[in-house]
Amino acid sequence: MSVQIISKSTGKYKVLKTIGSSSDEQEVQKLVYLAKQEIERISQQPELFISEGDTIVEQVFSSLNNASIRTVGPEIIFGKIYDSIGFGAIQEELFRHLVLARLSFPLSKLKTIDYLYRFQGVILDIDSVYRFLDKLNNQLKNQVEQIAFTHTLNILQGNISIVFYDMTTLYFEASDEDDLRKTGFSKDGKHQNPQIFLGLLVGLGGYAIGYDVFEGNIYGGHTLIPFIEKISKKFNLDKPVIVADAGLLSNENIKALREMDYQYIIGARLKNESEKIKKQILEKQLGDGQMLCIKTQAKTRLIVAYATNRAIKDEHNRKRGLQRLEKQIKAGKLTKSNINNKGYNKYLRLVGDVSIEINYEKFNNDKSWDGLKGYRTNTQLSDKQVIENYKNLWHIEKAFRMSKTDLRIRPIYHRLRHRIEAHICISFTAYCIYIELERVLYKEKSNLSLKKSADLTHNMYQITYTLPESKHTKSQLLRMDDEQAELHQIINKNF
Repeated sequence: MSVQIISKSTGKYKVLKTIGSSSDEQEVQKLVYLAKQEIERISQQPELFISEGDTIVEQVFSSLNNASIRTVGPEIIFGKIYDSIGFGAIQEELFRHLVLARLSFPLSKLKTIDYLYRFQGVILDIDSVYRFLDKLNNQLKNQVEQIAFTHTLNILQGNISIVFYDMTTLYFEASDEDDLRKTGFSKDGKHQNPQIFLGLLVGLGGYAIGYDVFEGNIYGGHTLIPFIEKISKKFNLDKPVIVADAGLLSNENIKALREMDYQYIIGARLKNESEKIKKQILEKQLGDGQMLCIKTQAKTRLIVAYATNRAIKDEHNRKRGLQRLEKQIKAGKLTKSNINNKGYNKYLRLVGDVSIEINYEKFNNDKSWDGLKGYRTNTQLSDKQVIENYKNLWHIEKAFRMSKTDLRIRPIYHRLRHRIEAHICISFTAYCIYIELERVLYKEKSNLSLKKSADLTHNMYQITYTLPESKHTKSQLLRMDDEQAELHQIINKNF
């Protein structure tokens, strides 16, 4: 009887070693024992049992290195949308890298370079990025705006009859001013930081039309008419209805809009109206959902609406503001300089030369205005249509919120004007992609948020390998989890 060690790892029997043969039963048992020892010994050498297929796989993996696996999520998700909108026509690969990095990893330019190298295999140095930023805005702003406008026109099916305009403050982590960055009033409480204003114009749904950058100490209301005129001329807009917040439109601006044949819908500051109009409003005592229309001058009317939920919110905010004032007075933190009309400081008054107290009568009288909201317009739209269109201002508020949080457009660390404008051009392009992603997620009824979608791109990998025999190089996406697969499928379906 022969004792052999046999392998079937390849699917076929293969003799690895013959231990011996004998006709004696005791000798055969001894050979079996030796065979078991030999199996234990050679099992420490796994290559003896590896099949030809396994060997090939091992050869492939042994040829891989860190550069063979890279993150491709930003490109296969945001890059597809970038091309679909039309930004692929911009013949600047670095611009593409900076925009996609802003969407996936909104970091400083220096950290963006590190990200591009570690995750995308793109080698850049900071000087090349800054040289690019130096020329970017002058060369690309017009092209970026034109692409964004064309896309918005397509999404809105050629109808841009209503536009929404607003401004926001962008501050800098630096203490020195220059010709663009000026210290001015900041909604963010960054009064000591140099700042600029960013004006943004969007259509229904928040789809971008154009933007501009203004000096930090300018009055926002002075930017509207020049900006609208420039955009209208550039894109041949036929006098769209302009919707803006009350803070942007002074009586001078409203007069100028009328003289230039623009129709508008703006928020009205009811407490700043004439005594006659204020008396009309308060005498009406509107119920929930009711409206009052007052003709103020030729072809212009003031619409006042009341909402119970707004009244509850207004009262809550007033009481919270009052409590804050009472706490500050008790702590002795208020001085004569705090007596002004900013926010709830309007309830303060001076008693004698130095004593500060709260005017509770004024506070209680303001309760009459809780729940009331005013709108001024010279359009022919119905009162209800005016209010519904004004409510769409939340789209532009959301645009700024997305830019400041998801895209982290601020704070800005650049100092030179052209680099600041280049940074905003990149962020504007990223916003266009973000709002388009939001549209398709909503269209496909996906529960994925924009923030979640951006996070999912961080771990979408691709492996590149060379076949050992044919020497052909191939790339393969690694298997995604369920949410990544859903996002990838949505993008492939829509773009």
